[in-house]
Parts: sequence; structure tokens; C-alpha cells
Amino acid sequence: MFNELELSCSSHGIGGFLPAVKQIANVASMPAVVGHSIGLPDIHSGYGFAIGNIAAFDVSNPEAVVSPGGVGFDINCGVRLIRTNLSEKDVAPYKEELAQSLFDHIPVGVGSKGIIPINAKNFEECLEMGMDWTLREGYSWPEDKEHCEEYGRMVQADASKVSTRAKKRGLPQLGTLGAGNHYGEVQVVDEIYDEYAAAKMGIDHVGQVCVMLHCGSRGLGHQVATDSLVAMEKAMARDNIRVNDRQLACARISSPEGQDYLKGMAAAANFAWVNRSCMTFCVRQSFAKIFSSTPDDLDMHVIYDVSHNVAKMEEHWVEGRPKQLCVHRKGATRAFPAHHPLIPVDYQLTGQPVLIGGTMGTCSYVLTGTEKGMAETFGTTCHGAGRAMSRAASRRTIGFEQVLDNLKEKGISIRVASPKLVMEEAPESYKNVTDVVDTCHEAGISRKAIKLRPIAVIKG
Repeated sequence: MFNELELSCSSHGIGGFLPAVKQIANVASMPAVVGHSIGLPDIHSGYGFAIGNIAAFDVSNPEAVVSPGGVGFDINCGVRLIRTNLSEKDVAPYKEELAQSLFDHIPVGVGSKGIIPINAKNFEECLEMGMDWTLREGYSWPEDKEHCEEYGRMVQADASKVSTRAKKRGLPQLGTLGAGNHYGEVQVVDEIYDEYAAAKMGIDHVGQVCVMLHCGSRGLGHQVATDSLVAMEKAMARDNIRVNDRQLACARISSPEGQDYLKGMAAAANFAWVNRSCMTFCVRQSFAKIFSSTPDDLDMHVIYDVSHNVAKMEEHWVEGRPKQLCVHRKGATRAFPAHHPLIPVDYQLTGQPVLIGGTMGTCSYVLTGTEKGMAETFGTTCHGAGRAMSRAASRRTIGFEQVLDNLKEKGISIRVASPKLVMEEAPESYKNVTDVVDTCHEAGISRKAIKLRPIAVIKG
């Protein structure tokens, strides 16, 4: 699975690749890990676990652990894809207006504050209810929840396990895109590889317009992870847990610290789904305004919403027997196959849609899950291109005017809050997403269905 990856890294040096491989090896030595610590083709070094790393732990084993480093600081960072019944020719005359409207409707940037009215009591409910809260408040459609991983709610969430500081950070950020590699893109269907799967998703022709949102749990998720790492270091000393890297701080799943983290992480995951749902509401309003129509008449349904930074309890076959595992996916996307009971009825014959966001100005993909992936990678595939150059190196070597000129040449409208972030997120900073996706497709752990190209981008 690494052949394309090694080729992709060779053009930028392997400084980020070898540390990631070492991290994958360190994870393999953790207590009660099941099978292999797995690295996907988009791996690069992260905190504790590599980004693009999967590991599962046997819940029935009292030694089994949960590790915040296996989830990441942006808990439930994920991707949502919304379809429309518009074609590129319909949108082209209004592209600049649409980019500006989305930029006006969705708060972006590091210090951005949300426009969704919410008080502290409602916020606690939102952390525990997830998309059920947005449904109650009128920000979601009932069908949205059906087309979301975990149906938009992790039921074990407990707002009391989220610190006051985390809540203070999250409260003003509801419905915001944030910064870094987060984005909103208006995209056009460029190629259809699997017509049956595409049709099930409501994609019926090349040129159809979609909107992709990539964001997570903002400051709240970061604080939940930070708080948990402090508690887990104490738990490791108490329970004599030893790991190869201090960043792999963890706690027994059955311990108070392990349970507190899982409940707090679930609340942060719910916040991320609420966040993407509120932005979906803003996207629908923006399109309705520009095209003098209603979101319903524009067929603005959610195709799917996936997570790529989360730990979840799932049943998998291990040595011929079903086992309850705690599966950590860090920079990795769940990709369940056809007929799996946890995917929507609409996708029972195709497999779960898997959304792979590309780099700014390149392309993105929709894949579907496979049985081979279920057997070999705990039903998981890649999450994106994966960085090939550090953010600092990108700022040193890439000029933001150059990036903006390249996007303009490709006919891509862009609205951005920070020129610095344009340099950090330039396509040259990442591996080739097509190489990553093709590697996963050829390995059989997911299957290509649709390719999308951007025509308008908003970033923090």
C-alpha cells in the first residue's frame, strides 16, 4: 500500500514520512492492540499516532486502552457533501457572487464567531443531542441525519465530561469554518466511475454542482483532547502503563479516565456534527439567495457526512469470531461495505460513501467501502492527500500571490481570510490526492465512484 506513497514523498523529501512510520510502529506496541497498527497512503507525522493511522483495541481485554493521540485534537474533523440539481453552466455566471455569498454567510478564520443564537443551557443539549438538536431547532432536514455517520449523534456523549474552558471556547464558534485545512468548496462532478453508486447518491451527470464542507469541533475539541492528556498521564503512572512515546498517553478503556475521555470525545464529535449542520443551513440559504429559489427546489440534500478523527466501539471479525473493538481512526475515514447494518438504507447495495477532500485547487473524490477493507483495515480508508511539506516550509517557499494566480488560471474563485493560510494550504504542500485515492482503490480497501473539481473556495 506504500508504493505510490513513497513515490509521492520522494519529490518533497522523506522527512515527514519516516517519523510517521516510526509512530505507526510505536502504536503497534501499545497494550491489547488487535492485529496491526495500519498506515494509509496519506500518512504523515502527527501527535502520538501518525495522521493516516488506524489501530483497534479489544474491549474485552482489561489491558485495552484508549488514546487521545489516536483521535487527534480536532475531534470529528470530517467532510460533508451536499448535492444540488444545478449544472456548471447554471452556476458559472454567478460564481463570484456565490463565493462572496458563502463567505458572507459562513464565518471563517481563526477567531471567527458563529451567528447561530445559542445559550449555555442549549449548548449542553447540543453536545449531548448532536444532530437531533439541529433538527429540533430547524437547522437540519430529517433526511440529513439519515445520511450521516453515526446518524449525527454519539449517544454516550456526556456534557458534564467537557470542561468549562472547553465549553467557553466552543460556545461562540458554533457554525464556523475555522482555519487551517478547513474549507467550503463549490464543486463540479468531473468524472463518474460507478454510475450505479453515483445514482444512489443523486449524482446523475458530469457537470452537476455540489458543495463540500471540511471542518471539525474547533476549540472545544482541542480543549477536550488537551484536558484528557493531562488526566491520562496520571492514570498511566497509577496503572503502570508503558508506551514508547510520551505522546501516546492513554488510559484503560474501563478506567474512569478512559470512560471520561470517551464521553467527552463523543460530546465534541456531536459538536462537530452540529457545526457542519449549521453551516449546511448557511450554504442552503446562500444558494437560495443567489438563485432566487428554495433549498428544497434546488435539491440540496446531504449525500453523506463522514468523520476522520474519532474512536468508536464497533464489532469486527477477528480470527473468525466477532469482537467488540475500540477503533481509533486518525486522519482515516470509515468505509463500511454494502449490506453493513450501520450504513443508510440508500447505500445498502453500494457501500458507504467515503468523502476524500483534495487540496485547494485540485480535486476531491467520493469512494465506496468494500468487504476487503472491512477485512484488512477495520473498514477504513484514506482521508485526503496528506501533507508533504510542513506549514512553516510552505510559508517559506510559496508566495500567496502565486497561489492565487494559479487558482485564477484554473477558473477557481476564492475568498480567504488570511493570505498566510493560502501559502500553507497550497497544492504543493500536499501529496497528490489522485495517487492516494488510486492506491486505496488498487489495494481494494475502497472503490472510486466520483471525481469532483472545485470552481469556488472559501477558507479561513
